[in-house]
Amino acid sequence: MKPIVIAVVLLAVASLATAQSPSNSVIERGEAAFKNNGCYGCHIIGKFGTPIGPDLSHVGQKYQPEYLARWLRDPAAQRPNAHMPALELTEADVRALAAYLGSLR
Repeated sequence: MKPIVIAVVLLAVASLATAQSPSNSVIERGEAAFKNNGCYGCHIIGKFGTPIGPDLSHVGQKYQPEYLARWLRDPAAQRPNAHMPALELTEADVRALAAYLGSLR
């Protein structure tokens, strides 16, 4: 009986992890939003971009998507002396960008 209980628990945990991770299409929309909004003008991801602001190649290792979304909505509210301007992003762009950046490990 114990192996069945363990299997059920493992399946439940796996389904929760899958439900909480963003889909590939959201991440792809975030990557497109990064390019379309000119984020590469100040940031590097991999070898793409300009090294004015922080390198974002591994930003997902340090910050969760929820924090990144708050940052994208209002950088000055997260860090008043931040040099990043407030961007005019739709909520869908914020969520997609946060998912994309959060996926960068």
